[in-house]
Amino acid sequence: MAPSEPIAIGTDVTGAIALVQGGSAATTARWLARLGVRSSMIAAVGRDATGRALVKTMESDRVAMRAVRIPGARTGRIGVVVSPGGERSFVTDRGAALRLGPADLKADWFAGTDLLHLTVYSLLGDPLADSGLRAIELARAAGALVSLDLASIGPLMAGGRRAARDLIAGISPDVLFTTATEAEALLGGRPVVDLLEYAGVAVVKRGPKGATVMARTDAEPVRFEVATARLAATDTTGAGDAFDAGFLA
Repeated sequence: MAPSEPIAIGTDVTGAIALVQGGSAATTARWLARLGVRSSMIAAVGRDATGRALVKTMESDRVAMRAVRIPGARTGRIGVVVSPGGERSFVTDRGAALRLGPADLKADWFAGTDLLHLTVYSLLGDPLADSGLRAIELARAAGALVSLDLASIGPLMAGGRRAARDLIAGISPDVLFTTATEAEALLGGRPVVDLLEYAGVAVVKRGPKGATVMARTDAEPVRFEVATARLAATDTTGAGDAFDAGFLA
C-alpha cells in the first residue's frame, strides 16, 4: 500500500494497493538468480492457492524451490505501508512460514552449496529457529559459507541486546549484513568495526549514503566506505535484500 499523502486516522486517503510476491529470503533468492547465480530457496507454505502461486512465481525466476507444504496453515502474508518518501513499515502474518521444522530439511538440498543465506527471521520462533540452526549445520557440513542479515530491529532486539549478541555469536556467520540502525542497536554505542567480533566480513547498509564494508585480516581490519549513486526511491521494500544478492554474487 502506497498512500499518496500521510495516512489520516479515522478517514480516507488515496493511493496505490498491489498484491506482489515478497519476503526477505525470497527477494534475495530471486535477485541472485537474476544475476546468474544458481539459487534455491527453502520455505514452508500453506496448501492453498497463494502458496502454489508464490512457488510458481519463484520458479519462473529460475529459483529451485524446496517448498514444504503445511496442512491447516495458510501461506504467510506481509502488509507493507510505503510512505510518500519511499520508507516502509510492515505488518507480518507469517502463517505456515513459522511451521518449518528441522525434520523437513534434507541433507541433499545442501550438497554442492557454496553459501547459505539467512535472515534473522529464520532464527526466531520455534520450530523455525531450530530449522535455521539445522540448515546452518547441514550447510557447513557440505562446505558452505554462511551469511546472515539482521533484517529488522524489532524481532532482533525482542529478547534484549545480550540475547541478540549471543544468537549471532553462536552462529558466527562468514558474512554479516546490517543497516546502520541495526548495527547501533546491536553494538550499543560501540564502534561499528566491532561487528567483526561476530563475522569475518561485515557490511553496513546506509541507504543513499552507500555502505561500509569491513573484513578481518591477520593485521588490522580492512574498512571501505563505498559510495552509491543517489536515486529517487518511491518504494524501498526489498532494497536491502536485493543489495545482499548483489554483494554475494
